[in-house]
Amino acid sequence: MHLFISLRSAVNYRVSIGVGLRMLLTTEKISNPMQLFGLMFAFFLSLCLSDSKNQSIEPICNISAPRSDLCQMTGDIRIHGNSSTIFIASTQQDNFGGNYSWSWTIKPYARKGDKTAMAKVRKFTVKVGKVSQEILNCTRNRNVPAIVFSTAGYMGNHFHDFTDVLIPLFLTSREFNGEVQFLITNKKSWWIRKYETVLKKLSRYEIIDIDKEEGVLCFPSMIVGLKTHKELSIDPSKSPYSMKDFKRFLRSSYSLKRETAIKLRDGEGKKPRLLIISRRRTRSFMNKGEIASLARSLGYDVVVKEAYSNLSQFSELVNSCDVMMGVHGAGLTNMVFLPENAVLIQVVPLGRMAWLAKTDFGEPAKDMNLRYLEYEIREGESSLIHQYPLDHQVLRDPYSISKKGWDAFRAIYMDKQDVKIDISRFRKTLLEALKLLHM
Repeated sequence: MHLFISLRSAVNYRVSIGVGLRMLLTTEKISNPMQLFGLMFAFFLSLCLSDSKNQSIEPICNISAPRSDLCQMTGDIRIHGNSSTIFIASTQQDNFGGNYSWSWTIKPYARKGDKTAMAKVRKFTVKVGKVSQEILNCTRNRNVPAIVFSTAGYMGNHFHDFTDVLIPLFLTSREFNGEVQFLITNKKSWWIRKYETVLKKLSRYEIIDIDKEEGVLCFPSMIVGLKTHKELSIDPSKSPYSMKDFKRFLRSSYSLKRETAIKLRDGEGKKPRLLIISRRRTRSFMNKGEIASLARSLGYDVVVKEAYSNLSQFSELVNSCDVMMGVHGAGLTNMVFLPENAVLIQVVPLGRMAWLAKTDFGEPAKDMNLRYLEYEIREGESSLIHQYPLDHQVLRDPYSISKKGWDAFRAIYMDKQDVKIDISRFRKTLLEALKLLHM
């Protein structure tokens, strides 16, 4: 038996009641705690007086997780995409004896704390009611589970593609071994094409653009929303899967050959391959030619490339490398294709963004069984010194800028900053990467 109670400005209660389909959710706002007590008492009394065989009480919606809301339901599930409505149909009398139903809303995108991202996500209403009531009849029946998720939010940004959808989708759908139907809202055809290889490995069925469905699709079970743990990673303590499993899945999906990076031994003369992720618009290397020359002088085989959208080709290139380096940004997400024990070097721009760098890429790299090095630039290596006086708060006090909000911070440190690496200082980092490849 489960009873969820949360207190905010008013008292909210959520009770899950078995009604033949084994699940039901009710959400109310009660301003008077005594009224809540009365309802709770009526609920428990009704359980005692009713037939025990109908009392499978089970929570179906987790709205307490910080990153995403998730609802899982089994039974007679009907979805009308055109109106963004999901019906859970019951054939039994409810325990309260009244002629009413329950409903709640959910946005199926895994970044619920970000108002900007969530503003673009379509909202779905889940309604629970009796078949005898005005619940739409099925126009198509499916015999596999369905997963409803959105490709709105920040889709098109490589980091968010993986963090907000692909990794959560792997977590949510992998257990079905392809026997699952994807229902996508806010569908972007170009996004589907880009990640078609991955999506087809997770589901054997043609993706349905649920927003355009005028009929009522019926399923034996459904998940609305995606499971998610943290930025660009999986918490294995909360899941049977890990980031090693996800990387293994990607290697299989894209037929990548290398599972582990090169193991250097003195005297063998092997050259580790270094990929320098180039950027054109912002946070670009102003002296990438010098960086490449330095690396070659230390024994690296060097490739300089900007990340591109053909993932079949680019994943193969990344997988062929033993070390990958780049300035903090979405391009570093391609580390998911690196072989295990490879080295990721993240160049952290000016702006006191060490925490952001660690959260987005440092910790995920370790979860992927990669070696991780960080090179934090100094003031003289930033193009900002040519845009602001040396005593300006942008250079002296980045924290004062961050207090103005993410948009103000991003406009300066992410969008206006390029990097000119101190070659003498960076030499130590490249040597450290070679040392790690010997281990």
